[in-house]
Amino acid sequence: MTGAAADRCRVPKAFWQTVELIGVAPAALLRQARLPATLHLNEQGYVTTAQFFALWKALEDLKPEPGLGLQLVERTDTAVHPPSSLAAFYARDYRDGLRRIARFKRICSPEQLQVTEGDGECAITVEWPYASVPEPAISTDVTFASLVELGRRGTGHRLAPQRVEFARKRPKSDVYQKYFECSLRYGTARNALILKSADLDRPFPGHNQELLDILTPALAAALGELQARSSIKDQVKVVLKRSLASGRPELSDVARDLGLSDRTLQRRITEEGTSFRELLLEARQELGRQLLSDPSAEIDEVACLLGYQDASSFYRAFRYWEGVTPGRWRELQSSKLH
Repeated sequence: MTGAAADRCRVPKAFWQTVELIGVAPAALLRQARLPATLHLNEQGYVTTAQFFALWKALEDLKPEPGLGLQLVERTDTAVHPPSSLAAFYARDYRDGLRRIARFKRICSPEQLQVTEGDGECAITVEWPYASVPEPAISTDVTFASLVELGRRGTGHRLAPQRVEFARKRPKSDVYQKYFECSLRYGTARNALILKSADLDRPFPGHNQELLDILTPALAAALGELQARSSIKDQVKVVLKRSLASGRPELSDVARDLGLSDRTLQRRITEEGTSFRELLLEARQELGRQLLSDPSAEIDEVACLLGYQDASSFYRAFRYWEGVTPGRWRELQSSKLH
C-alpha cells in the first residue's frame, strides 16, 4: 500500500441519472468515450483517471453548452450521493463538510483536494496524480460547483466564493458569473476555488447526528448502545464511533456530546481504569470490524469512515490489531460463515 489512492474513479448512479436528465443517453456517451457499452449498468462503475477524463470530454463533445458542469451539479439530487460524501451535507458547519469531502476523496479517489487556509481565505485546488493530460474543464466545473453547492445547501444561504481562478480562456457566456456571483479570473496558472474563511464557520442547520449515524448499517447498530449500556467507557465509545468519520475526535468533543465537563469525563474514564486514547483505539477496532463485515463496503471507504488520513495508515493499524490485512480478515470471516 502507498499513501496515494489507487487509480480508480467511481462513477456513481447519480452521474448516469443526471446525464439522462440533460438529454444524453448513457450508451451514446460511452460510445463517444470509447468505453464499454455496459459500464453504466455496473453497480461498482469504476474507471481509470484516463477513462474518467474521456467520459467528461465525450460529454463536452456531445453537448457543447457553456456551464454544463454547473447545470449537472444543480440538477443532482443530494440524496443519491455515496454515504461518505452524503455525510458532508449533515456536518456541523461548512468547514466540517469540506473536511469530510477532502478526506473521502483522499482515501477513496485519485482526485485529491488540496485545502489551504490563511489571511481570511481558503484556497481549494485539485490534483490528479495519475493524469497524463489536463483535467477537462467540465470536470473542474463539477468539482468547484459541488463544493459551492455544499455550502449553499448546507447553510441555507446562497454563499458566494471570494473568487474563482480558471486556467482556461474567458468564455463568451456569463453563465459562470451568474452561478458563482464573485470575481472570476481566467488564463491563470491554476484552477482554484477561493472561499471566505468566515463562511466556513457558518453552521449547517440541517446538522443531524442521527442522520449521520444511519448512513452505514454499522453506525446505525451503535445508536441503541447508549441506552443499552450504562458505563462511561461504553458511552464514550459509542460517541466516538459516531464522530470518527469527521476526523479524530478530542475528549472535549465527546464531553460536549455527553453533557459533561472535560474534567468530569476525564475523571470518570480514569475511575473505570482506562484512558481516552485506549477507548479511541477500541472504538476504531470495533467499528472497523463491523464495517468490514458488510461485504458491500469498500475497504478504502471504511478507512475514511474510521477517520484515517489515508488508506495505508488504516492498513498498518488493522494489521497490527488483527495480524492480517483488512481484505484477508474479511475473507477469513466469510469462510467461517460457509
